[in-house]
Amino acid sequence: MKYNVLVAAIAALGLTQCAQTREVSASNSATLAHAYEDHFLIGAALNEDQIYQRNAEIDAIIRTQFNSIVAENCMKFERIHPNQGGFFWDEADAFIAYGEKHDMAVIGHTLAWHSQTPEWLFLNDEGDNVGREELLKRMEHHITTIMHRYKGKVKGWDVVNEAVLDDGTMRQSKFYQIIGEDWVEQMFRIAQKADPDAELYYNDYSMAIPAKREAVHALVKGMQEKGIRVDGVGMQGHISLEGPTIDEYEASLVRLAELGLVMITELDVTVLPWPGTELTAEVSMSVEFQNEFNPYKDKLPADVSNQLTQRYKDMFALFLKHEDKIDRVTMWGVTDGATWRNDWPMEGRTDYPLLFDRANKAKPAVAEIISLTQSDDETSD
Repeated sequence: MKYNVLVAAIAALGLTQCAQTREVSASNSATLAHAYEDHFLIGAALNEDQIYQRNAEIDAIIRTQFNSIVAENCMKFERIHPNQGGFFWDEADAFIAYGEKHDMAVIGHTLAWHSQTPEWLFLNDEGDNVGREELLKRMEHHITTIMHRYKGKVKGWDVVNEAVLDDGTMRQSKFYQIIGEDWVEQMFRIAQKADPDAELYYNDYSMAIPAKREAVHALVKGMQEKGIRVDGVGMQGHISLEGPTIDEYEASLVRLAELGLVMITELDVTVLPWPGTELTAEVSMSVEFQNEFNPYKDKLPADVSNQLTQRYKDMFALFLKHEDKIDRVTMWGVTDGATWRNDWPMEGRTDYPLLFDRANKAKPAVAEIISLTQSDDETSD
């Protein structure tokens, strides 16, 4: 009798321990970071309010849901190097400190980009364009100074951002006009010398367009064949409910993975009607406000919310399918209340593109995305 009681007690203890183990496991997998820790990094772009932890609820989301961060604006040229006389370090230093404090993979964005770059960079004292050698000298100073300051603290850098147009031709930026066709190559040479240990990336939008994909592939492969280190490509994920299709995105992901790491960067899903014929992420685009393009001023209808959930689930299912090719998936923002899509390309709109809403609550998509990894775990068991 005592033996049976003892056996029952041991069995009960075992069941309790198993239950506790399951509870811990469920608790850990209840965040994006824990659910995907064996698959790829989950990142978010941080703005200044988030870097300085001005909202406790949003800060809790960042610390629990993400294990990688990227600078949304504070490292862009006009912010960190606003005049020729010196740098503004406060925000970037705080960003780096935040990542170190919370043991996150830190991504630098961006060292060379045609937009959000001050005019002084390209002009001499007379107001004329500088020559090739002078611009290369200025860019070497810019890139080297920043990379040296944060050496050993940044996992990787978006060295060049958006140098290729959707039709596959090179963007006729000031960099291109002054330095020449090899300007992208020159930026990577400088970055490689500045920090040999940091990963170096090329980053661009609309990468599911075949012409653009192939042009970027040729650009990066050409540099690699010259011995210039390009560790991978960032595929910006500024997408909509309708496009690009999963097949189109997958074709580019697989193709670009031939070059090295693939990062899904700047991921958000606009739910609003698009005021144009082709979806783009060209920041210079600006359209006058029209009510017809702002249909969800008060809240998102249930059917559209369901579409958003399914869209995110389909995208993350694709990422898991190709997890061997993907190093990181980064959301371009944290909550809908502070997304750039509210004011681009039309100021005053109300968009719902991210995984956390304006009340700082997880959307249904979060649980669905997490469930994809739990299904994998159950299958492997």
